[in-house]
Amino acid sequence: MKAYISLLRGINVGGHKKIKMADLKSLYESLGFEDVNTYIQSGNVVFQSKETDFDILANSIHNKIKDKYGFEVPITIRQSQDIENIIKTNPFLAKSEDIKMLYVGFMNEIPNPELVASTKEIAFKDDKFEVIGKTLFLYVPSGAGKTKFTNSFFERKFKVSITTRNWRTTLKLAEMCN
Repeated sequence: MKAYISLLRGINVGGHKKIKMADLKSLYESLGFEDVNTYIQSGNVVFQSKETDFDILANSIHNKIKDKYGFEVPITIRQSQDIENIIKTNPFLAKSEDIKMLYVGFMNEIPNPELVASTKEIAFKDDKFEVIGKTLFLYVPSGAGKTKFTNSFFERKFKVSITTRNWRTTLKLAEMCN
C-alpha cells in the first residue's frame, strides 16, 4: 500500500460545499482506503491505497462525493514522496523567505511553458511565483488575502486546475504521511 494525499478544492469555504471531516473520512473508508486521516476543514486527506493510478483515485473520490453530496469537487492527488520533493525544491526557502508567506499550488497537470512564461511578465508588487512540474510555488509578502495571484488567476492563465495550501499545511501533510 502507498500513502497518498488528496487535496479537495473549495469545500467548507464561506459556508459552501460543506463536508464534515468525520463524514469525509467515512466516505474514504467506504472506498476501501485505509489509514484515513483528515487535516483541518479544507479537504486535506491522507490515506493508503493499493491503487496506483492517480486518475482512478481522484475519479472514485470525486464520484462518491458527487453521489453523496450532490456537488462537484476538484480533487488533486499526490504521493507522499511528491510532498517530500516539494519541500526539498521550494525555490523560496533557499532565499530565506518568511514561511508564513509561502504557498503551494497543486496542479493536475503540467502547464504549457509558454503560458507560464507569459504569466511571468505580469508583476504584482513583491509577489513571486515559480512553477516546477505540476507544482506552483508562491511567495506573497502582502498576504494571501491581498495578492492577485489566486487560484482563479492561475487557472485562467495556465488553463489547468489548481488548489493551493499554505506552507505549514504542506509540511503537516508530509508529516502525516510518515
